[in-house]
Amino acid sequence: MDFSLFYSQHLGRLVRHLMRLGAEPHEAAEAAQSAFTEAYAAWSRLTHPGAWLRTVAYRHFLRREVRCRELTDTPPETPSPCCPLSAVEIKEEESRVYEALASLPPQPRRVMAWHLDGYTTSEIAEALDMKPDAVRQNLGRARARLKVVLGLTQGGAQR
Repeated sequence: MDFSLFYSQHLGRLVRHLMRLGAEPHEAAEAAQSAFTEAYAAWSRLTHPGAWLRTVAYRHFLRREVRCRELTDTPPETPSPCCPLSAVEIKEEESRVYEALASLPPQPRRVMAWHLDGYTTSEIAEALDMKPDAVRQNLGRARARLKVVLGLTQGGAQR
């Protein structure tokens, strides 16, 4: 697949994935852009670019989190007119889901974020270096916790 086409089709998905993992919108956009920059250089060698990008972008997000704790009083740069965040429009309901995901422990949150991106249990297990049973267990825990946090009953209706 052509890199520019893949970029335009998957940038918003990658930003959302990072937001599901707890990144603020601007952090997610920055990490996604950094991952795509790396992907461009390695594009011809990537066999599973979606999974590769999620892994690399998550690492960028984690490194940024550490750097932010060490920042001085220097104000951040303003975003360019073609900010990656413009690829994502967040609705109120989606914002509630991100808040609920933030209440999950890190591992169930990571597994759920990959699941919400459409990856199978075996693909998640391979990408996150976990056993499929552990992925299923984390998905179960995440679903149960999300039902409570979002106020959903067994039938899916709000309480």
